[in-house]
Amino acid sequence: MFYLYILYSDKFDKYYVGSSLNSWKRLVKHNSSKFNTFTSKYRPWVLKAVFEAGKTRGEAEKIEKFIKKQKSRNLIVKLSQPDFIPNGKLAQLVRVPHVRD
Repeated sequence: MFYLYILYSDKFDKYYVGSSLNSWKRLVKHNSSKFNTFTSKYRPWVLKAVFEAGKTRGEAEKIEKFIKKQKSRNLIVKLSQPDFIPNGKLAQLVRVPHVRD
């Protein structure tokens, strides 16, 4: 199962959306990679939400791209909140939340 995850940098007030087979392991990589990437500039990151995103990488990337294409911080903030229930197209894409802070 692939997962969609949302990271948050409290220090810089930034969100990041990604997808992975193991969101928790991916969080460690975002916080420790030696490469100069977008996420390396805004450490430390915390995992705000994890959702089932499909059985294939393609399904997960479709959801990730949909969310990023919205260019909406408000949407990402809502997805990160424990009481948010997706509706419309998003409800068809995002499944059971696994972790929320």
